[in-house]
Amino acid sequence: MKYILGLFLAMITATAFAQGQEKPLIQFSGVVHNADSTDVIVPYVSITNKSFHNQPNQSNYEGYFSFVAHERDTLVFTCVGYSSVTIVIPANLPGKSYTKQIKIKAQIINLPAFRVFPWATTDEFRTDFLTMKIADDDLEIARKNLNVTKILSEVHSMVRDGSEPINVQNIHNDQMNSHSTVNPLLNPFAWGALIKQINDGAKGN
Repeated sequence: MKYILGLFLAMITATAFAQGQEKPLIQFSGVVHNADSTDVIVPYVSITNKSFHNQPNQSNYEGYFSFVAHERDTLVFTCVGYSSVTIVIPANLPGKSYTKQIKIKAQIINLPAFRVFPWATTDEFRTDFLTMKIADDDLEIARKNLNVTKILSEVHSMVRDGSEPINVQNIHNDQMNSHSTVNPLLNPFAWGALIKQINDGAKGN
């Protein structure tokens, strides 16, 4: 009987002690910002309560968060591309809520230089280098385009249409007319002007 009574008293004492040591609940709220610029918010930040069974939480697309936690809880804020931040909620808060602006800094990782070569051995590189075809420069391209043999081959390979003979005839006529001169002896108007000039000269004398 004494054993049962002692066990009962021990359980009551342990329960009272645990209730006395239980941390008060608070409403923890805040906004996550970029440490380099407070105007830039960081959305969808993971928040882990390390002091309470690794309870997960997350900020929304505007960086805002609000959830229930305990005083003296340790919270870790993590996000891809940013360094993690650890926050400890202070004890003996005057109210049942705690608000804090969280600033996390962008994480910069310098990776070592890495070169990718398509050749497995130096012999393969030497073979490819010696057989490599160097691209033509502008002068060489123009020289090839003005090659007579290439131009003639292009002309013979072109498809002819029905309007080509008419165009050729028109070009020929234009060239003949541009080089031909009219004989003034065959122009009757020229003869009339000549006779008038002779008559006017005779009358003047």
